[in-house]
Amino acid sequence: MADAMVERAQRFINSTYNNGATLGISKLEENGVTGWPVMYALTRALQYEMGLTSLSNAFGPTTLSTLQTKYPSLNASTVPSANFCRVIQSALYCKGYDGGEIDGIYNGRVQSAVAQLKLHMGVDGVYAGTSLEPKVVKALLTMDAYVSTPGADEQIRTVQRWLNARYVNRRDFYVIPCDGHHSRDVAKSMLFAIQYELGMADGVANGNFGPGTQAGLKSHTVGQGDSSTWAYLFTAAMVLNRRNVLFGEFTGAVRSEVESFQAFSVLPVTGVGDYATWSSLLVSYGDQTRRGSACDCVTKITPARAQTLVDAGYTYVGRYLYNPYPNGSLPEKQIQPGELETIKNYGLRCFPIYQTFSNSASYFTYGQGCVDASNAVEWARAHGFKPGSIIYFAVDYDAMDGEVTDFILPHFRGVSRTVGENSGYRVGVYGPRNVCRRVTDAGYAETAFVSDMSAGFSGNLGYPLPTKWAFDQISTITIGSGDGAINIDNDMVSGRDQGQNDFDPPSDIVHGLDKAFDQTKYRAPLLADVQSYLTSIGIPETGGEGWVDNDWVTYGVVSTTEAFDMVLSVDWLFTNLARTLKIRKALLQAPVLWELRKLNALDAAADEAVKAGLKDDCSTGWGQIFSWVAIEARNHCIQQGILNASPLSKETDTKAVWDQLQDPEYNIRSAAYVTIHNSYQLGIARPSPTTSLADTQALLARYNGTTEAAQQYGRELVGLYQVLENYNALCRA
Repeated sequence: MADAMVERAQRFINSTYNNGATLGISKLEENGVTGWPVMYALTRALQYEMGLTSLSNAFGPTTLSTLQTKYPSLNASTVPSANFCRVIQSALYCKGYDGGEIDGIYNGRVQSAVAQLKLHMGVDGVYAGTSLEPKVVKALLTMDAYVSTPGADEQIRTVQRWLNARYVNRRDFYVIPCDGHHSRDVAKSMLFAIQYELGMADGVANGNFGPGTQAGLKSHTVGQGDSSTWAYLFTAAMVLNRRNVLFGEFTGAVRSEVESFQAFSVLPVTGVGDYATWSSLLVSYGDQTRRGSACDCVTKITPARAQTLVDAGYTYVGRYLYNPYPNGSLPEKQIQPGELETIKNYGLRCFPIYQTFSNSASYFTYGQGCVDASNAVEWARAHGFKPGSIIYFAVDYDAMDGEVTDFILPHFRGVSRTVGENSGYRVGVYGPRNVCRRVTDAGYAETAFVSDMSAGFSGNLGYPLPTKWAFDQISTITIGSGDGAINIDNDMVSGRDQGQNDFDPPSDIVHGLDKAFDQTKYRAPLLADVQSYLTSIGIPETGGEGWVDNDWVTYGVVSTTEAFDMVLSVDWLFTNLARTLKIRKALLQAPVLWELRKLNALDAAADEAVKAGLKDDCSTGWGQIFSWVAIEARNHCIQQGILNASPLSKETDTKAVWDQLQDPEYNIRSAAYVTIHNSYQLGIARPSPTTSLADTQALLARYNGTTEAAQQYGRELVGLYQVLENYNALCRA
């Protein structure tokens, strides 16, 4: 929401500093919305007013030390210039405080706002009065909040303010947010606090969970009745991990919650704050000397290695379904022939992992999720995993929370839908804590395999262990010797996933299936050939007249190029359906492209009649499918075990299905199921990559019905099918 005073602050920056040129930035948008661009501009303006010649977005050591040296306490008497004061006033407004009139006067309103700011930070006892101290200025020029924000936990906010109050005067401790939310900065501040209490000097304390910190914690076990600073730090760590305790003394209630946390985290249940418990509260990997009963690895489990695992107490082994680089540096990453039989013979259990190139946000889309899911299902079946197995789909990078929202969740929605509709397998997620938590909370995965070794990931720092964790990856170790030596990731086990200890006979992966269309290479020639073929049978690039569903109509709502581009825009979906159903992609593309090209005013009128309640049903959507036809086709595929879904009723579901057919994805999926149902109605074999051209033409004709017009439809459409198939075949080669 726009704020008039923030807009005034933006105008101050633009008018005073030559539209940003003086500060080395672009002109600020004067929209009244606070954000990092404004804060960066104010930081640079502060540096400029202090006489620094090298300006930066960062309020770094030079800025802080200069401020500490020149202006250790800013107030009405010491603020050096009107513009310096205006920077402070503007920053206050951007933080939601009253900055006066941005008039360069450190007046009573400014002083009151500063006092309130310091109170909210928790540093009002350390920095009494209405002056601004350098660390407060540094905090002022961030996007951190010092009041509760939506979803805040007031216990967390109490911890944040306590940490600020107790440690703000230490050299490397800076004011942390007091918004009631755990975060990376708060997690690091806890480690600094512990190091300070261990007696580490400034410059030695570094906020890392290193050997000195670990050694110190081993001698600071806390238990019931403890009211020392260590008890406060321990309960703070519990609060930050979302455990139901009150910050402060170690009470009986705290002991009970510690026992619950220890059981949840698979720690010895002692009821005290021992080293193992401290570790699990402070860093994602916890005490790395722990040995779990699960592991995952990128090398083949041979009999010798299996014996090593058994001797070391391991029960579960995570192995990869697929290796995108079989000739690379990890040739055994994918499950190898005979390996699952070895795992079974040695009494081990296997949980499958699917990972390709999942190391950046750009990889993750809804469509890619569908593709990954169908590929994972193919490989799981080929290796012999039985229905019920949980496949862990990997997010192998430090996804920011916004990326989880925009990329990861849509991706897993595609994974969940595809696995759920087209197989008996179940979905798990591998990744940092925040990814695992959000994907499982959204219902797109049942369990999580947590990449907790990456303690520095923002998706791990500040996030508790997800509720639905199954495996927790905490360390990389090498065990065994000689032929039995194996490098593994050591994983803790919750028991939520038992893996598989029996497997179906392995089968060959199905080859010769359609692949993604190479639009860079083939789009132009394919479009030219489609246009040429359609023109040859009387369908021009735009417009047109002819018989459509027994009516002579003028069609052309969509041109040939537009229909072609619409089909290519969801090539991932056609490819996915073709591979999942083991059917030729062109058989699905041809009728959809045709129906899009033949859209006309009568189609639109029929749609409006259904929407108005004047008709119960009509052909609709990209594939021009009747709701009753989609219902019959889907029910047939459910009965045949092709589609996992609840049966539909023409009596009660017609309108709901018709509405869903407006969604291109649902419509195209339904068109595929209609094609399979049509083979049953025709009494011919279910379509496959080897379906004859005669049967293909019969299926295309049946898509339009059973009349003589439908036979003509098939004769015309089979030519379009052949054009599309020619280029799909090139992509398969």
